[in-house]
Amino acid sequence: MAWSQSARKPMIGLLFRAQQHAARGYSYSAFQAHLSSSNVDQSATLLRRFSSEVPASEQMNLIKQLRERTSAPIKDVKSSLVSCNWDIDAAQKDLRKRGVVLAAKKSSRTAAEGLLAIAQDEKRAAVVELNCETDFVARNDVFQYLASSLAKLALSARDPGELVFPFGPDYLENLNVNLDHPKLSGETTVQSAVTEVAAMVGENVKFRRGFIMSTTAHGVVCSYMHTCPQPGLGRLAGLITLEAEDSNAPLDALQRVGKSIAMHIVATKPLFLSKELVSASAVENERDILRTQAESSGKSQMAMEKMVEGRLRKYFEEVVLLEQKYVVNDSTNIKSVLNDLSKEVGSKVTLGNFARMEVGEGVSKA
Repeated sequence: MAWSQSARKPMIGLLFRAQQHAARGYSYSAFQAHLSSSNVDQSATLLRRFSSEVPASEQMNLIKQLRERTSAPIKDVKSSLVSCNWDIDAAQKDLRKRGVVLAAKKSSRTAAEGLLAIAQDEKRAAVVELNCETDFVARNDVFQYLASSLAKLALSARDPGELVFPFGPDYLENLNVNLDHPKLSGETTVQSAVTEVAAMVGENVKFRRGFIMSTTAHGVVCSYMHTCPQPGLGRLAGLITLEAEDSNAPLDALQRVGKSIAMHIVATKPLFLSKELVSASAVENERDILRTQAESSGKSQMAMEKMVEGRLRKYFEEVVLLEQKYVVNDSTNIKSVLNDLSKEVGSKVTLGNFARMEVGEGVSKA
């Protein structure tokens, strides 16, 4: 009997499946009866079950397209395409459904890499930290878009009423965020957006923390981001507020000097704004350490006291912002820089607050 090419394919598939079931202890007649009892077309079922019906070149093209759409790992992309018979739209939907499960499996893994993102206006700035497991994912455009979106959301959220307001993930995670990206679209909660991106990139992704800094006086919020893959993103951030007593003082000069001081903060890691703000316990602890070191010198009591006081001044120069040597010009300190700025604008300029943030600081990488 002559068989057409179209009839031969389902028959070959049928015999192949019959052989498989026979090897498991099923007879051909039982297998055929099982197919007959199903309310589906047999040839369609057979064709749908065999991914080999899609040419290898087309399979690679579909994997590439779905990777570009979702940024999901190749293993998960291929798995969804195979389970959805290489229907790319169905596979994309399947990946989104599996996202919560995939993200949950990875949530216990350490996420110490990532990016800081900043958003600011004339009076306020918001910085957030979004973590992942590798710097490779930190370069992913979806990850970077989400980080920037979270910073903008933090800036637009209700005013906390504090000049410096640190916050954790619970401050934003239940708020809605509007996403407008080829791979992310629509309105969803921050928590859901983070989970979806985690599924796309195949790593543990966490929104860890953030802070908002603002000024209410005649002044500016100045920022500096270090190691920037693009504007508003980086691994290190420094922020300060500068305020002028005279409301007519030009703010552009404050902004120029303030950005430079923010860069200085990133480089020098100050702990306190002024000597007056160093706690008495911190000073006494440092004094005890210096006194013990001086006693080993074998010098007189008076000489040791002078040694302790000299080293204590050095300690202040290391940890107090206003006492630190200016990284741009180490012949002067930050206090002198502010005095020069005050003369330039014709009004006393004070440094209100400062902050420094670094990706992954304080996260145990063990």
